[in-house]
Amino acid sequence: MTRILMTNDDGVFSEGLRLLEEELRLLAEVVVVAPDREQSATSHSLTLHRPLRMRRLREGVYAVDGTPTDCVALAVHWLLEGRRPDLVISGINYGLNLGDDVTYSGTVSASFEASLMGLPSVAFSMEVAEGFSFARGARFAARFVKTLLAGDLPEDLLLNVNLPVAEPLGVEMTRLGKRVYEQSVVEKKDPRGRKYFWIAGTPEWRREEGTDHDAICRGYVSVTPLHLDLTDYPRLQGEGELSRRLLSLLTAEDEGAQAGAEG
Repeated sequence: MTRILMTNDDGVFSEGLRLLEEELRLLAEVVVVAPDREQSATSHSLTLHRPLRMRRLREGVYAVDGTPTDCVALAVHWLLEGRRPDLVISGINYGLNLGDDVTYSGTVSASFEASLMGLPSVAFSMEVAEGFSFARGARFAARFVKTLLAGDLPEDLLLNVNLPVAEPLGVEMTRLGKRVYEQSVVEKKDPRGRKYFWIAGTPEWRREEGTDHDAICRGYVSVTPLHLDLTDYPRLQGEGELSRRLLSLLTAEDEGAQAGAEG
């Protein structure tokens, strides 16, 4: 039987996780290993400087006092050792994970971790606005997963799926959009006169055709294939002035050292 591992970054008691779990149990064996509290914006962080604790809440559902990445690591390397999942599902996240946000998102980073382990994965996130319904999102996400399971799943499959708040008009394959932050740091003082800080910012999206943000704005489900190779290949292969300076760095140093020795 197909085995699905589920996690999220909103915590094991999140409605989005619970409702999607109920839908997916109609399709496969489901094991949930999720943080015991909200872990939003933890990115791809692992807990290395303290022990982790896992507790069983009920059959097939476990809470971990760590990050979403911790949850995937514990599930695959310990809890499910010898019976690896066929698919890893992260979400449904309360709020969208579009564009540059995927680098901060604990939801998406759980899928990153699965991909590093050679497991196909999907991260689901949902727009929050008037008419919001996790139940509707869970039903669509389950249909999406059923469609995936109908064929072979590549080991390197990594999909970031964002759902519009209303009934979707369709599904579009998209690239990551671009969001610009007017970032600021707000300084305050506590009652004892000690400084503390809030990192704040107002996002501004660049509306570009073909992006995940554009698809959501038009009422479509955005499906963005991701991968973890962050190499900038055009720059790697480039012959620009910066490349020439960098490649000549050691040569120039060697020539200077040789001239000093001869002098």
